[in-house]
Amino acid sequence: MKSTYRLMPRIFHSFIIAVVILTGNLAGAQETIGNYKAFYGYGKYGTRDLIFLRKFTRNSIESYLAVDPQALETQMVPSKNIVASPLNWSELLSKYKDTPYVKAILTAKKQSFALQDAGIIHGFPKEHGVTLTIDLCPSHKPLDRIVFTSLITEFQKIEKPVPVALSVSGKFMLTHAEDIQWLKGLVTSGDITITWVNHTYNHHFDPKIPLKDNFLLEPGTDLDFEILGTEISMLERGLLPSVFFRFPGLVSDNAIVGRVTGYGLIPVGSDAWLAKGQHAQAGSIVLIHGNGNEPVGVEDFIALLRSQKNAVLAKQWLLYDLREAVDDEFKE
Repeated sequence: MKSTYRLMPRIFHSFIIAVVILTGNLAGAQETIGNYKAFYGYGKYGTRDLIFLRKFTRNSIESYLAVDPQALETQMVPSKNIVASPLNWSELLSKYKDTPYVKAILTAKKQSFALQDAGIIHGFPKEHGVTLTIDLCPSHKPLDRIVFTSLITEFQKIEKPVPVALSVSGKFMLTHAEDIQWLKGLVTSGDITITWVNHTYNHHFDPKIPLKDNFLLEPGTDLDFEILGTEISMLERGLLPSVFFRFPGLVSDNAIVGRVTGYGLIPVGSDAWLAKGQHAQAGSIVLIHGNGNEPVGVEDFIALLRSQKNAVLAKQWLLYDLREAVDDEFKE
């Protein structure tokens, strides 16, 4: 059955966002997020130049979600602490055209004409290791915690915290509150760091529909809700949205990539989807699913870890932070 969220006319968008906030609160959300919307501008916060992407209230305090265009790191900034100069998106791209952030966005747009795997699919080529991305699509199964415990076991003496990127859907957060808390606990304990990647709210898929009309390409999809609704759900749970986006099924077209990058997001694909038989190389962006639905990919990654054990111990094979891998790729 198609989600009623996705097929409602845009006139009900505010109502839908309100439902997300309500269900988030019922699911044990810790923060109250309101008036959430796209907002584009720039300003200086301390010594850092920031680009503003969103404006909202957090526990009744007006705030911005901003990104450092040099480091690709996001942060929340109370509006009282900064002067934000509004600027439309195209002018921001021009103003910051020499930064890794804008270079990554423009490169992703150029790599948007295939039906699958648009965006950034490989990190810095000189890396000896990989960037691990784990997709958390909607699922009735629990989180594959063995992925994370295996990472911690293999890297605890070499690389701590271990960097991972989690592509999370809104529906996964809604039904896996205990798993989200467990992941946050691993961050608090210093075992891992997480880059939270937007994987849309519904992650709709119909096996009877051709790919060209499936996932986000299905007619009637409310992209505004799929993106902003997911970010709201992250913030409610104390998770910081990054500037990265992963298309459900890695399916997209040039038009939808243009719309997604228009939200200030960098699409990230993969050149090593392990369950599909793709092999990881130095600098690969590896994709596995941690939602219990792809045991082959999980087993393949654990086998990959074990095969590289000696290299890990010699610090010749490491895991890389997605932000740093992309940042290094586009630095001059």
